[in-house]
Amino acid sequence: MASVSIEGVQKSFGATKVIHGVDISISDSEFCVLVGPSGCGKSTLLRMIAGLEEISAGQIRIGDRVVNNVQPKERDIAMVFQNYALYPHMKVRDNMAFSLKLAKRPQAEIDQRVNEAAGILGLTPYLDRYPRQLSGGQRQRVAMGRAIVRKPQVFLFDEPLSNLDAKLRVQMRTEIKELHQRLKTTSIYVTHDQIEAMTMADKIVVMHDGIVEQFGAPLELYDHPANTFVATFIGSPAMNMLGGTIGADGASVELAGGTRVPTPGLKADPGRKVVFGIRPEHLTLGGAGIPTEVVVIEPTGADTQVFTKCASGELTAVFRERHDFHPGSKIFLEPSPEAIHVFDAASGKRL
Repeated sequence: MASVSIEGVQKSFGATKVIHGVDISISDSEFCVLVGPSGCGKSTLLRMIAGLEEISAGQIRIGDRVVNNVQPKERDIAMVFQNYALYPHMKVRDNMAFSLKLAKRPQAEIDQRVNEAAGILGLTPYLDRYPRQLSGGQRQRVAMGRAIVRKPQVFLFDEPLSNLDAKLRVQMRTEIKELHQRLKTTSIYVTHDQIEAMTMADKIVVMHDGIVEQFGAPLELYDHPANTFVATFIGSPAMNMLGGTIGADGASVELAGGTRVPTPGLKADPGRKVVFGIRPEHLTLGGAGIPTEVVVIEPTGADTQVFTKCASGELTAVFRERHDFHPGSKIFLEPSPEAIHVFDAASGKRL
């Protein structure tokens, strides 16, 4: 096991710069998730850590060793891919043992490591099957088993669950988290799914257009997003965002239509243009607050999502209780004062 340090790393393809000076420090045995929309640079960064892409500037350390010019096979990492990358003509046992055979490990050690990994992953009954005889989830377990037997310093996961159906994805992310808790190997995991990031990570790196927008613990990002991008990307449904201005008292936000919302603890220049943010679960039904009109109701069973419109734009609320709403209903939504977020309208940064 080892820490991973990424210092001022940049990547350009010709004249196009895709990674703009990334600085991240991942502690030994930590599970770090790189998350962001398609094209943000997260997979490129992972491939640079793996040695599959050259680094244009900066340096990457695994443990105490700078690995910029170290071959992938010598970095002591193991990578799990989205498409499993299994050899179709080899049985599960041989797929898992392949890297150890290349390294000319003794057969007794190979058998011991394969059997141990198969036991951890529930693959023992399938060791003599071919990949085509397995389900998608079983194939992904084989891919993880092939990584485990190498006992690397760092695991790299490149969107390993994106080819699985929704139910299996939930099951597999639980299994991967449980596996990490057992092995405690430093892990870096790429996904575009922020639910995966929130549920699996010790630390999350939110990337956008080749830069790190925020790096921290999942609930830290959820409760204290650094800017409007992180606020709307982390959380499902997304945070509500409404344009407004700081009130004359410097401690409230005035929305379109004249609604004034107190913002405890905030002191800002009156008249400043801001973005008012509130998460759907932090809105309650009341006799005062933001006047809205119900547009769509989506009951999920456990809760009800209500999509509304107001003078400032659109507001989504999530209620645990069941209400007898219908499209066109007029309701007031009250933001929880301690859960209000205010961002600068020009820069998008949190105030």
